[in-house]
Amino acid sequence: MRYLFLLFIALSLTAQAQEFKTTSPDGSIQLSVSLSANGNISYRVNYKTKAVILPSSLGMKLKEPQVNLDQFKLINVDSSTYDQTWNTVWGEYSSIRDHHKELRLQLQDKNSSGILMNIVFRVFNEGVGFRYEFPQQGKLAHFIVDDENTQFHLTGDHKTFWIPGDYDSNEYPYNETKLSQVDAFPASDAAVAISVRRPFNKNAVQTPLMMKSNDGLYINIHEAALSNYPAMDLVIDKKTFTLSSSLVPDAVGNKAYLAAPATTPWRTIIVSDKATDIIAANRMILNLNEPSKVANTSFIKPQKFVGVWWEMHVGLSSWDYSGGQVGSQQATKVPHGANTANVKRYIDFAAKNGIDGVLVEGWNTGWEDWFGKWKEDVFDFVTPYPDYDINELTKYAASKGVKIICHHETSGSATNYERQMDTAYRFMLNHGMNSVKTGYVGRIIPRGEHHDGQWMVRHYVRVAEKTAGYGIMVDMHEPVRPTGLQRTYPNWMACEAARGNEFNAWSVGNPPFHETLLPFTRLMGGPMDYTPGIFEIKMSHYNPEKKEQVHTTLTKQLALYVTMYSPLQMAADLPENYEAHMDAFQFIKDVAVDWDDTRVLQAEPGDYLIMSRKAKNSPDWFLGAITDEQARNFIQPLSFLDANKKYVAKIYHDAPNADWQKNPMAYVIDSFIVDSKTSVKLNLAPGGGTAISFIPATDAQVKSIKKYK
Repeated sequence: MRYLFLLFIALSLTAQAQEFKTTSPDGSIQLSVSLSANGNISYRVNYKTKAVILPSSLGMKLKEPQVNLDQFKLINVDSSTYDQTWNTVWGEYSSIRDHHKELRLQLQDKNSSGILMNIVFRVFNEGVGFRYEFPQQGKLAHFIVDDENTQFHLTGDHKTFWIPGDYDSNEYPYNETKLSQVDAFPASDAAVAISVRRPFNKNAVQTPLMMKSNDGLYINIHEAALSNYPAMDLVIDKKTFTLSSSLVPDAVGNKAYLAAPATTPWRTIIVSDKATDIIAANRMILNLNEPSKVANTSFIKPQKFVGVWWEMHVGLSSWDYSGGQVGSQQATKVPHGANTANVKRYIDFAAKNGIDGVLVEGWNTGWEDWFGKWKEDVFDFVTPYPDYDINELTKYAASKGVKIICHHETSGSATNYERQMDTAYRFMLNHGMNSVKTGYVGRIIPRGEHHDGQWMVRHYVRVAEKTAGYGIMVDMHEPVRPTGLQRTYPNWMACEAARGNEFNAWSVGNPPFHETLLPFTRLMGGPMDYTPGIFEIKMSHYNPEKKEQVHTTLTKQLALYVTMYSPLQMAADLPENYEAHMDAFQFIKDVAVDWDDTRVLQAEPGDYLIMSRKAKNSPDWFLGAITDEQARNFIQPLSFLDANKKYVAKIYHDAPNADWQKNPMAYVIDSFIVDSKTSVKLNLAPGGGTAISFIPATDAQVKSIKKYK
């Protein structure tokens, strides 16, 4: 009788639709997964009483074996709850709680292939993550993925912040439109991509994709743990408001090569009715990544640095020894920046001001013939230019207690770099360097591969693994957008993967709202080397004919050290520009790069952002507030400060007549005594910002410094 009863249950499960439900630990997010009678899988997500994702299909299209995995029979279903706290090596928090419920569906292709596939969901208080898993298959072990059939069916025509689906670049200014108005590759952007022969998906947008629904929900779609798979773009159906996954192809059009057991990255949906919660939810992406694979992390040290970099962007010096300017059509010659005397000048400035490192770009031969050439072996990484005495600089930097940060531009030739990595990293260690900034400007070699394709995704991981083995920290430029792998490889400190501050030096630049949006988009996956701290705002300072400028006020540049997180944080301007404003530079000297706690206080994507952070193993707090083109006034309670403690609040703020266009360098510095019961007024100029340091006050300071009113 027991056998017949179980058989009846099994037959019932295969004969009718089934639905499996779970919620976030706090119950605010509800997930439902459905298996239809014919074997189709779909899911839906609600937040409190509102729909976030309407029923959306899941599945996989394989090229080898040639099969659509979209009809399944259920083998097993399992659920569990997980609650554990882990300590970070570095980051925005000293520890992170991973609290989620998991729903695991073990499935088998209903048709002839018999392929086994699991779909795993994890539901956090912040959102939902899910991925596909291919367990061991017996004799069948290898798959070629043609594409995923992953959908996100949205509830309406949401406000959307997006950049186009370029396979090789994410250095675009963000667009803000309704979903129905997304022009996935505007003509101006397409012209740029075509001019450098970059293939792209003209119908897709990149992740992280930030949206705001008409009923007040903030929704962010991205991915986590991208390590052996191509990046996911999203194609928008403007009639149904459905987003469909689109994977970046390789040189022959395939998307991914998998050997079972294998997993895809997690697809992430973060949702809240508060904008501030979205930024704080980047912890969910970290929780979906594996713990650190780096056994000895003692060499990993968050730090600030200056460097021979901005002077090349503003046209004062060059990367190449001959003095040519990259991208210039003129025969203008300028000095070579990475010369021994000039680098010593930066080392002296760093040592004098407690800055840990000095980045040197243009030190190695090859810069005369590198840009856009699609050549295999432009650079080696051990041959300095004649005017760069690396042995002398190694000794000099060591005598000053400063580390030189090496620069490895690959000009897109990843194969050339991989052949030389061991040699290059041994060379670094032999010359006292334990940090490297890599670059991937140009089309990728192997030819036909893309920055965001599976081959390059694996390359970035190989670099992280190899540098970790040598005790080297790495900052990658022009890589795929990050997905939380800094948890797994904590020596992978930062990367660029977005439109950085340098665009302000020689192009139309970044609009003032750009920095208010990046924490909701690019920074969801990990730290960004945005290179803040520009004090000389207008490029006419260097050349009267130049009209470009940084779209900011000076104090907004200070606030970015709090709002734009990176454990490798550059003070990007020239030493002489800082020396002209040492009172403002004091904030850069004081601000931390590693944190115990982070609070997102007030925010609206693309409009404004106010954050505070507590320095690692320190009682000091720091606050950053930034705005877009619009002047804004806020009242900000300081309840995040430790109770029963007095602080000196040093407030760096826009002058009353400051304006990012008309008067960007006008600022005022005030000091007051405050505590956790104080509320401060923040008056932000157009394109402006405020930066505040909160240092515990001595008894003498409490008596001598005015209390804030």
